[in-house]
Amino acid sequence: MSDAKSLDIAGILKALPHRYPLLLVDRVVNIDLGERIHAVKAVTFNEQFFQGHFPSRPIMPGVLQVEAMAQAAAILGIETLELAGTGKLVYFMGIDGAKFRAPVEPGCLLDLRVEFIQKRSRVYKFGGSASVEGKTTCECEFTAMIADPPA
Repeated sequence: MSDAKSLDIAGILKALPHRYPLLLVDRVVNIDLGERIHAVKAVTFNEQFFQGHFPSRPIMPGVLQVEAMAQAAAILGIETLELAGTGKLVYFMGIDGAKFRAPVEPGCLLDLRVEFIQKRSRVYKFGGSASVEGKTTCECEFTAMIADPPA
């Protein structure tokens, strides 16, 4: 049986080394340790990337949706392995089957849902999807590795 919990921004900052402007998880709604995570990114017009993507029709870049899912996965891994505050880093290793289904615009709450697919020692495979109001905007599988920070 797994334990479920949530995290506020303080817990997220403890788990991840990312900071503004690249921190893309604002809240963790639910973590089912060892299984899955549901996190949220509040997409605002003040995001730096909207200045150039695209000035006449602001859309969140798909690669940043994937990054947001990867950050949610990193939180899942760090919390599952009880590594928060240890300085361990989660390195993004690969993306498979990325599909972009709908645009994400300012004012949206981007739901990030990620689950473990495979666990091997320090390398993990995840499946993830991002959605707005129940409509999938992005989905993919990705691989990550937990390691010590560079010396």
